[in-house]
Amino acid sequence: MAVTRYEPWNVVSQLQNEINRVFGNLNETEGNSATSEWSPAVDVREYPDRFQLLLDVPGVEPKDVEITLDNGVLTVSGNRSEEQSAGTNGADHPQQQRIERRTGRFHRRFILPDTADAENVNAAGRNGVLEIVIRKQPRAQPRRITVK
Repeated sequence: MAVTRYEPWNVVSQLQNEINRVFGNLNETEGNSATSEWSPAVDVREYPDRFQLLLDVPGVEPKDVEITLDNGVLTVSGNRSEEQSAGTNGADHPQQQRIERRTGRFHRRFILPDTADAENVNAAGRNGVLEIVIRKQPRAQPRRITVK
């Protein structure tokens, strides 16, 4: 029997590699899928009892974000609307402008390990950061069986 060293960060590395494989380079100017116009930056962290995802979504209203978890795939999608000028006459429109903030639909998908508890997911937004916490479910512990 081979002995394998347990590396707890392997799950996070595998998750990040899978994200990179599916979505490619996030710095590309094109969207990452047919329904996405931009893609928020995300940090993925693993703790002994939970996974934590932090998505940068400034200017996105919570009512405009949809989070689903189906068959081990967490999907976060939403919409950031373009800000409208306060005035109605032509004097309130800019003569020149430079727009760097992306608007429109975004879409991110994450494949979760089997230790993720699909029934225990919480999401909260604060200061433009969406935090998603997914609790881990206990693994079946190996046990020794005696032969009679």
